[in-house]
Amino acid sequence: MDADRRDPSHYLPHPPARAARLAAPAAALAAVAAAFGYVGTVDPNEPGHYPVCPLLRFTGVYCPGCGGLRSAHAFLHGDLPAALQANALAVVGYLALAVLWTVWVVRAVRGRPVRLDLGPVHLWTLGGSLLVFTLVRNLPFGDWLHP
Repeated sequence: MDADRRDPSHYLPHPPARAARLAAPAAALAAVAAAFGYVGTVDPNEPGHYPVCPLLRFTGVYCPGCGGLRSAHAFLHGDLPAALQANALAVVGYLALAVLWTVWVVRAVRGRPVRLDLGPVHLWTLGGSLLVFTLVRNLPFGDWLHP
């Protein structure tokens, strides 16, 4: 009993386990919502609000992220064709991240760890997809992928 009196954690209130498990996904959602909220209100199509992509500025080459802010802005305003035109890969990324976040929340509620085991095949496929997207959008026939 004396050990319990000396241990200050014995007297501290413990948060419910489920709320504690949902803290990280909730914080991630709040950060993403804040970022998307800013991009949704501050139009990236108007010059002067955001920095220009350095790769595009100095080389004229569109990187895989070029047009991502315009894509997010259009996506948030419900203009899916404009979002896809600005950066189709970004739209796929928004949807993939929404699915991953949902899986994270469901596993957290159930008290199960989230494991994202990406092997070399997955990483090479992802890298190859980014490379192909970048190459195609910078070739003359890929001008439909320009932001």
